Amino acid sequence: MIESGRPDRGALYGRRKGKPLRAGQSARLETLFPKLKLDLAQPAPADATGLFPVSVDAVRIEIGFGGGEHLVAEARRYPNLGFIGVEPFLNGMAKALVAIDELGLNNIRLYDNDAAHVLDWLPPASLVRADLLYPDPWPKKRQWKRRFVSDANLARLVRVIRPGGEFRFASDIDTYVDWTLQHTRRSPDLNWTAERADDWRLPWPNWQSTRYEKKAIREGRIPAYLIFARA
Repeated sequence: MIESGRPDRGALYGRRKGKPLRAGQSARLETLFPKLKLDLAQPAPADATGLFPVSVDAVRIEIGFGGGEHLVAEARRYPNLGFIGVEPFLNGMAKALVAIDELGLNNIRLYDNDAAHVLDWLPPASLVRADLLYPDPWPKKRQWKRRFVSDANLARLVRVIRPGGEFRFASDIDTYVDWTLQHTRRSPDLNWTAERADDWRLPWPNWQSTRYEKKAIREGRIPAYLIFARA
């Protein structure tokens, strides 16, 4: 997954494209993606539920959705909710578009650049939940500034998540889990909800695993699942 952690939103890190796309993927990028892409050049609606062609009760965002496994599964499971998916990696976006088209989902909007752009564009308290699942850990110290979890981006999340909403984070990299806990502790508006070890060791109910998670488990890494409540 590609992400930007810079407060000035000045850069995206990582590859924008991998192996060549299949014909069906390229076709969806040309025809379906323009219909689903958020147009940030336009003023954001006062109510984010107005972003969708169908009536939805509330809106969630998934930042860096990879191949879209979790995003698509959640949108299918909760047709009464609207989902914003952000993924700059072209191959991941193309894969998700195929699934969205084949399932006929109409409660998803997409964006293919820095998630900070979307968070700054949305109106305050417009989301009930934000998911950051298996983000690139940027393990070297000189790369830490690239991590999405930063004081600036947490402030963005606090602004757009309504009180009582949630920020959810999952990772198999223990140093990034610690990093996230340290940064969220500095935010008076985000409270870690765990009361016992199983609250972060076990996946959330109805969890849809991703290919990143399956790879991590195959390689012997143990995921952690964190939920932070917006005060």
